[in-house]
Amino acid sequence: MTRVLVADDQALIRTGLRMILENADDMEVVGEADDGAAAADLAADTRPDVVLMDVRMPGVDGLEGTRRICAAQPDGPRVLVLTTFDLDEYVYAALRAGAGGFLLKDALAADLLSAIRAVARGDAIVAPPITRRLIERHIGTSGDPLPRTTAELDLLTAREREVLGLVARGLSNAEIAARLFVTEATVKGHVSAVLAKLGLRDRVQAVIFSYECGLVRAGT
Repeated sequence: MTRVLVADDQALIRTGLRMILENADDMEVVGEADDGAAAADLAADTRPDVVLMDVRMPGVDGLEGTRRICAAQPDGPRVLVLTTFDLDEYVYAALRAGAGGFLLKDALAADLLSAIRAVARGDAIVAPPITRRLIERHIGTSGDPLPRTTAELDLLTAREREVLGLVARGLSNAEIAARLFVTEATVKGHVSAVLAKLGLRDRVQAVIFSYECGLVRAGT
């Protein structure tokens, strides 16, 4: 059973999300919060598996709420950010704060449930095209210095670096396996090694790292 905490300042949206989740046999809603601070406090009390976190909320927003949850419980709840994308300019910062992925608010109910299950497993699998657009928008067009250096890539083998580049381009494990003519289990092993060597939490952070260190560039 996946335990979910819903954080959104609009009661109607919380009710709708609760109805979707409670209609799934493997989901349980353990609480609702109307801002980031309440979400962080409630997450500490209820220990959910996944927190559905809206970005724009009065008081403490979802960005700060995500940061508090991930800082207080590094091995605790996974945060799935809910966003309207075009209006939320700081979703990228939420991912850097530790969110395991993000989902558009106009997603289908089935896609929402699939995303929650993926994040709960620790896969952090979100729609690759949307991930690429988000990262390219906030990194590829930025003139700020990159916080990562290419020296960190020296920790990886040539094959691990190749796999990381394909992950950053939004390919799934199955797609990477087909491209490299290896098994999916082999790809999973490489991805796990990359995350461990670079101290990354999941695939989303691997994508961010790849852009920040220059392994891949916007538009490639």
